[in-house]
Amino acid sequence: MNWNDYKEHVKACSEDDRRNMEEIEAAADIVSSLIKRRHELGLSQRALAERCGIPQSSVARIESCSVAPKLDTLIKLMQALQLKLQVAVAS
Repeated sequence: MNWNDYKEHVKACSEDDRRNMEEIEAAADIVSSLIKRRHELGLSQRALAERCGIPQSSVARIESCSVAPKLDTLIKLMQALQLKLQVAVAS
């Protein structure tokens, strides 16, 4: 699918579908940042999991977007990766 096809697809979607896509894109952006930082630090999934006190399989599922991490798990991951979570509220 090229960009124009994607834009047409989004236009044809319902408002609920667009919101769901936005949520998925936001989650994928966060996961991408976590993976990038893990690679920058030269950490394996297992090493990151050990730093967080969670199973390696949990890191794998989060990185593959199979599951959404709970907030406490996300905070553990970000702390282990020396990242800060910032939340902005906009209307």
